[in-house]
Amino acid sequence: MRRALTYLLLLLFAVVFSLPVVFMLVSSLKPDDQIFGDLGSARAVLPVGDVSLDNYTAVFDKVPATRFMLNSVIVTACIVLFGLLVNSLAGFALARLRWRFGPLILGMVIATLILPFETIAVPLLFWASKLPWLTAHGLELGWLNTYRVQIVPFIANGFSIFLFHQHFKQIPVELDEAARIDGCGWFTIYRRVAIPLSGPVVATVALLTALPAWNQYLWPLMTVQDEDLRPVQVGVQYFFQLKIVWGEVMAYSSMITVPVLILFFVFQRAFMTSIASTGLKG
Repeated sequence: MRRALTYLLLLLFAVVFSLPVVFMLVSSLKPDDQIFGDLGSARAVLPVGDVSLDNYTAVFDKVPATRFMLNSVIVTACIVLFGLLVNSLAGFALARLRWRFGPLILGMVIATLILPFETIAVPLLFWASKLPWLTAHGLELGWLNTYRVQIVPFIANGFSIFLFHQHFKQIPVELDEAARIDGCGWFTIYRRVAIPLSGPVVATVALLTALPAWNQYLWPLMTVQDEDLRPVQVGVQYFFQLKIVWGEVMAYSSMITVPVLILFFVFQRAFMTSIASTGLKG
């Protein structure tokens, strides 16, 4: 009886938290008059009535959705790949190498987590505008309005370094000693010993890095003016400039939400395993 009650309660919570997503997906198939007409009844979350894909077709007519999606995929993939390399190396160095200022550096890394991005956005924008990249024909090509300004500031992440640090601390030191006896250097130990044992934490960091990278809005809005370089979240504002068609808003929101849901379901087991083993120990 206790187990049945637990599952019933969990099912209730799942239904409650999934209703907004279901409403968004269903509303993306309906015209506005039916969306508002179905509010207050169960029809609001059921694909009944005048259901079609017209809103999705209208999305591609109103905004360059394909280009926005491609930009977000490029930015997110680069942040995740480079972030895994940089943050895992930093976490490994702080966890396995014995050096004098290691705890101090780790404390400074953790301290960065208390700063919301909005507090450093304007200073970061100022410095990004001052950085040159290349010099061609006597002109300095800067960072603004580029892919790199959307990628580089978000590669290093304090929380990701902390997760890797906590995980690497749990790996037995004897493995390092055995590898050192075999003539392995620290980078070889990192590549051949630590990383192969870090599947769950790698998946967790990849997921936790990909979500904010995909959902970036403020920073691209400040640094990117070229429509060909803008990510998907900035595209939302296109639907609120003239007459708002909520069916199209729901369709676009569904298009940019479904990839995130798929990513989470793919890495769900590894994510839960890593949180259970890394986040609560050490």
